[in-house]
Amino acid sequence: MTSIVWFRDDLRLADHAALLEASRDVGGVVALYVLDEASAEARPLGGAARWWLHRSLETLSDALAEFGVPLVLRSGPADRVLLEVASEVDAQGVFWNRRYGPEREIDARAKAALRADGRDARSFAGGLLFEPWQVATGEGAAYRVYSAFWRACLRGPAPASPRPAPDTIEAAATQPRSEALGDWGLIDLRWSGKLDAVWQPGEAAASERLEAFLDERVAGYAGARDVPSRAATSNLSPHLRWGEISPRTVWWRTLDAAAAGASGSAGVGIFLSELGWREFAWHTLFHRGALELDGLDRRFDAFAWRADTAAEAEAEAWRRGETGYPLVDAGMRELWQTGAMHNRVRMVTASFLTKNLLVDWRDGEAWFWDTLVDADRASNPFNWQWVAGCGADAAPYFRVFNPLTQQKKFDPDGSYVYRWAPDSLLVPPIADLAETRVRALAAYEQIKGVPRLPV
Repeated sequence: MTSIVWFRDDLRLADHAALLEASRDVGGVVALYVLDEASAEARPLGGAARWWLHRSLETLSDALAEFGVPLVLRSGPADRVLLEVASEVDAQGVFWNRRYGPEREIDARAKAALRADGRDARSFAGGLLFEPWQVATGEGAAYRVYSAFWRACLRGPAPASPRPAPDTIEAAATQPRSEALGDWGLIDLRWSGKLDAVWQPGEAAASERLEAFLDERVAGYAGARDVPSRAATSNLSPHLRWGEISPRTVWWRTLDAAAAGASGSAGVGIFLSELGWREFAWHTLFHRGALELDGLDRRFDAFAWRADTAAEAEAEAWRRGETGYPLVDAGMRELWQTGAMHNRVRMVTASFLTKNLLVDWRDGEAWFWDTLVDADRASNPFNWQWVAGCGADAAPYFRVFNPLTQQKKFDPDGSYVYRWAPDSLLVPPIADLAETRVRALAAYEQIKGVPRLPV
């Protein structure tokens, strides 16, 4: 017998239930990754994410090679490819960890086709702390408010303990053909070199980053996490996005560090609540469908987003970090140079685009999708909807982040701005904050009276 483990957004060996199941097969394992940009339910990756995927697959391949197992790469519609590979090696079992967005329709088709072909096809938990169907209101509905959602999570059973990597993994005697990673063209000139200078993808790097955070930063996390010039955050988001470390591992290692007295309780609680916010985004995606397409508050279907030539010129200035507002420009240039942006600044830049410029949040979400190494199907559109006011537990429509006030509060000495956009101090602002705030509030007032549609 031979088993296939289908890697997806779980590019690791530890706490990988599907890999553990496959490794029990005495006939050996085929380790498979499928690049699926053809299925209707798949969302093609942005440029920065494609760079990360390339590097992460390299590290996963190296880790598997230590067991003598090759990483097989194939491209195409995943359900079709999976059946083809299973037939090539006569696999009796095909195992994977679950996905929770629209891609689960692909998984359902694959599971049905494999079972119809007489093969054992099973999926396992692995990407979240809690399965979405396990957390519901008293009426059995999905939560729409984060605080209530997170209280419900904490009242229930604790997340499962992470499982270790297999002690041994035997390669199947028959291995299918593999495509070459370099032929996929995942790395383009926009990202070649500069992201290599900032990031080290892979499971080992993720574990080291978590340990460094717990040893050096989490105690001061509560007070320092909003200061963009300080190295106060974990920077784990791309590792979590690609599954190089599981949220269960992050959860339990953090609690173990707190129990050992290595970290402050306030920082630990807030850090774990950030995992909870990520969880809330994924649960919302599971229940509501593709978040990048429409606002959860359907009243915003009628919102008067600007779409003229002037708005596009201002949006381009925003993308280039040339708005004349230093904190906004610093954030957008940090994003372009590193594939990441401090979370406080993400909120400020998103608010400026959607509220001061009245540009559709989907335009900003698409730009972040292309430029963030941690852009995923849930958190990226979920957070854009939150800022725009049309999402779950969304920011009030009248909350407009003032980039000058935010800079005075969180970058008072200008360290962050001077690092990323020192010339922005000389650029004339493209919009008047007071006037555009009034314009935004007037536009939001227009939809207040529109009946809220059920979602």
